[in-house]
Amino acid sequence: MSIQNNIFMEIGKTIVFKKDAHIFEQGDINPNIYFVKKGLLKAYYITSEGKEFVKSFLDTGELIGSLRSASKDSPCYFSVVCLEETEVLSVPFNKLIEHSKKNLDTATLLMNNLIELSMKKEKREYEFLCMSAQERYKLFISERPQILDRVSLNDVAKFLGITAIALSRIRKRINI
Repeated sequence: MSIQNNIFMEIGKTIVFKKDAHIFEQGDINPNIYFVKKGLLKAYYITSEGKEFVKSFLDTGELIGSLRSASKDSPCYFSVVCLEETEVLSVPFNKLIEHSKKNLDTATLLMNNLIELSMKKEKREYEFLCMSAQERYKLFISERPQILDRVSLNDVAKFLGITAIALSRIRKRINI
């Protein structure tokens, strides 16, 4: 069991969500960070015009939460929905901070996860600014093959920032 899982097991609360249930929604104030024990989540934004953009997919062993909401008691900018029945460990962010002040392993975990999040965001920016949609799709299928058959092509298109029709054309070009 990883250090991360130990910390969440020690101070977290297990919650099971059914498929299609939201863990939190855009506009909610949510003080928690969630460790995915089992299942698959989709984090997404909805524009004021109702258009959806997929921020990320989160699989077993990953963390999700709105740092803005958890640390500043502000509304979440995005929503998180369960694509499968999902079991999470929920920990209030302030408890993680308190625990990290007393425990070097927790402090290191938080620091490492924040660095990982920053690198993930930097990579995503690079992909959108410097890669074509076809290159982004090829990268997605090479990096996340374990979730490809668990998410809809429509959600993959929204993750790539393209339409479902454009994704269909890309898939035909690369024979998928």
